Amino acid sequence: MKAFIALSLLGTTLAAPTATLQGRDFDLSSLTSGLSALTSGSAASSGSSESSGSSGLSALASLFPSSGSSSGSSTGSSDTTSSSSSGSDGLSSLLSSFTSGSGSMTENGVTQHSGSCKKLTFIFARGTTEMGNMGSVVGPEVASQLASLTGNQVTVQGVNYPADWEGNMSLGSSGGPTMASYVKEALQQCPNTKVVLGGYSQGSMVVHNAANSLSAGQLSGAVLFGDPLKMTSVGKLSSSKVKEFCASGDPVCENGMNVMAHLSYGADAKEAAQFLVQAAGISS
Repeated sequence: MKAFIALSLLGTTLAAPTATLQGRDFDLSSLTSGLSALTSGSAASSGSSESSGSSGLSALASLFPSSGSSSGSSTGSSDTTSSSSSGSDGLSSLLSSFTSGSGSMTENGVTQHSGSCKKLTFIFARGTTEMGNMGSVVGPEVASQLASLTGNQVTVQGVNYPADWEGNMSLGSSGGPTMASYVKEALQQCPNTKVVLGGYSQGSMVVHNAANSLSAGQLSGAVLFGDPLKMTSVGKLSSSKVKEFCASGDPVCENGMNVMAHLSYGADAKEAAQFLVQAAGISS
């Protein structure tokens, strides 16, 4: 279980637009070493797991140094708190440098309803540490594809929830109730709209949690990317109305070792949008 959580945190911490990430000069062998260190730390005995986990995080974070870090290598043992802090600074610096490739990272079509009802309502939950309420890896791109397929007959809403590391432990409960409330609000505003859901990584667990409190008639479809709970049903939705995207080697949904696979789902946006349009019974 600890290894599963560590991999989930790792994959989503590096969340960024696929095109931007692929354009960076990563040392993949070093990245794999960082992953191995983090994984081995999470699987350690309870007496030493906290220390080992911090070492693993530091090994990974060292690949993304903050602008204020020293360029020279340190010698001797380092303080765990200090290394963890500098690692977090490095990861935060990396994340803040990314911008969305397509669509908006923040959408509030339900909470700031314009009064105009659309045929489709798309509610999406981003992955851990992603910015805005749509993230950048896949959410905005699916929304853009839906707008294209439906002639802009789609209202888009991102789930406003913490999407932090601790949220992975709650298996979706930190955002599920909020997502469910958006579904009910959308249907109250526009009774004839078809509501479809989407989620990436931790956001997929948010979808599972939300769907468990909704009736089958309230939802028309769902797409999930890098879902840690991919073997679990999505509430009362028929399996024919749900599509899972799990890239080969993804450490979050497939127990693989390819971190980059977890960042590749932007390439599936068009297929996901086509599935949602079909599931909702809307002509494209």
